Amino acid sequence: MEEPLLIRAFGALTVASALLLSACASAPGPRDAPTPAPSGPILETPAAPAPASGRAPAAQPIDAAKLPPFEGEKRELGGSVRIVTIDRTVPPEDLWERIRRGFAIPDLDSPLVRDKMAFYAARPEYLQRVFDRSRLYLYHIVEELEKRGMPTELALLPIVESAFNPMAYSRAHASGLWQFIPGTGKRYDLQQNWWYDARRDIVESTAAALEYLSKLYDMHGDWQLALASYNWGEGAVARAIEKNRRAGKPTDYAHLTMPVETRQYIPKLQALKNIIRDPKPFAIDLSPIPNEPYFVTYEQVQDMDVQLAAKLAEMPVEEFIALNPAFSRPIIRAADTPRIILPADKIDVFHANLEKHQKSLVSWKTYQPKKGESLETIAKRHGMTLAQLKQVNGIPSRSRGLPTLLVVPVDRTAGASFERLPIMYAPPIPVVYRRIFHTVKPGETLASIARRYSVTVEDLKRLNHVGRLSVGQRLAVEVRSTGKSRSKAKPRPKAKPKQYKKADS
Repeated sequence: MEEPLLIRAFGALTVASALLLSACASAPGPRDAPTPAPSGPILETPAAPAPASGRAPAAQPIDAAKLPPFEGEKRELGGSVRIVTIDRTVPPEDLWERIRRGFAIPDLDSPLVRDKMAFYAARPEYLQRVFDRSRLYLYHIVEELEKRGMPTELALLPIVESAFNPMAYSRAHASGLWQFIPGTGKRYDLQQNWWYDARRDIVESTAAALEYLSKLYDMHGDWQLALASYNWGEGAVARAIEKNRRAGKPTDYAHLTMPVETRQYIPKLQALKNIIRDPKPFAIDLSPIPNEPYFVTYEQVQDMDVQLAAKLAEMPVEEFIALNPAFSRPIIRAADTPRIILPADKIDVFHANLEKHQKSLVSWKTYQPKKGESLETIAKRHGMTLAQLKQVNGIPSRSRGLPTLLVVPVDRTAGASFERLPIMYAPPIPVVYRRIFHTVKPGETLASIARRYSVTVEDLKRLNHVGRLSVGQRLAVEVRSTGKSRSKAKPRPKAKPKQYKKADS
C-alpha cells in the first residue's frame, strides 16, 4: 500500500532539517576541505568522541524510517496553497494614519512639551473644532509635503499658526492658514490687492509655506531650527546661532536664547504630534479623515458674484468661502483670481449649472467717489444702507474716510435684497498699535495699569518680563494707535535751527 503523503512529507522535512543542522555544525573553515556527501543509505551513527582540537563532532542525520508511527489525523493535500500577504505600500484609508507614517522630525521631550500636551488635552472641544476645519485642507497639504519629501508633521503646523482658520489675522498683520506677513508673502509671489489676498488662498499659500520651510531647512540642516526661523525670522535665528558660537555654546535649538513665543512654538507642534500619534490616552476621539482629495480646482474662471458661485455649486456660501477665503469683495474677478476651489463632488454640478445659467453672472460694479460725495450719499444712491456699503467694502464701522474705489450694486433695487455675507468674507482690517512707556507710581499694580490703558495683565508681563512692581519702574505698553498724539507733555523750548548740508539729489 502506498505510504500516505503526510508521512512522506514529514520524513522529507526531518531529513532536510537534519542536513541543515549538520551543515551548520560542520561548516568548513578556511583550510578545511568539504566532506563528500555519503553515497549509501543514511543511517544513524553513535556520536564520536570530541577530537583533541576541541571542535564538536559533526551531527549525523536521522533515518526517517526508524521514526515512531504518526498517530495524528492524516490528510492528503491537494491543489495550491494560498499565502496571504500584507502590502505595506498600499496607502491607508485614514489620512491620520498616512500622516503618522510620515513623521520624520526628531522628537522633542521636555517639561514644556508635556505642559502643552496637558493644555490641548484639557480642551477637547477646541481640538475637535480645529480638526473639523482641517478636514477641508489636510489632504492637499499632505500631498504637497510628500511630493517634496518633507516630514508630514508639518501638516499640523497650521494648527499652531492659525487653528486652521484661513481668515486668521494677527497683530503683526500675518494672514491665512500659514500666517504670512505682507513682506514675506510678496517674497513668495503671494499677490495682495484690493480684490484678492493670496496669503489666504489655500493652494498658493501652502505652496509658498512649504517652499519657505524647505529653504529654511536647507539653510540650517535641522528642522527644529527651520521651524524656529519660520516663527521668529531666519535673520534672528542666524544671529542667535552666531552669538552662541562666539560664546563657545551649543548652537542647536535647545540652547538658543529666543522669545517666549518661539520657545513655545515647537513644543506646541510636538504636543500635537504626540496626541495624533496616540490619541486614546488623552481621551480624544480622532475621527478618521478619508485619504482622498476633498477639493479640486476650477481654472476657467469668469467674473461672477461669490454668492452666485456658491449657488451654482449647490453649497452654502459659508462653505464656499471656507475653500475660497482669498476673495476680499463680493465679486470674483477673473483678472485677479487664478482659480476657484470646489468640493470634489460639486465640480460636475457647478459646471452643469453654469452652462444652464442664462442671466448675468455679476450684480456688482466698481465706483469711484466724486468730489463732495460721502459714504452716506453713495449708499443711498445705490439702494444700500451705510452699514451694507461699509461691510462689502471692508470699511471699519466707525470710519468716516472715503476710499478712492468702492463696489456697489449694478441695479439700484439690488440693495433691498442684499444678503449679508459671512463675517469671514470681509478682508481683515489692520489694527495699528504704538508703544508708550509708563512710570510706576506708589500704589499702582499691574492690574490697575492694565485697566488704565485697556490692555491685559498678560500683555504687560509679556512686554516687560515682570512679576512684582517697584515705584519708579518704567513699563512698556502697547496701545491702539488713533493717528493723533495724546501726549500732554509741556512743549520744549524752541532751539536754534541747525544748518544741514543739502543732500545730493
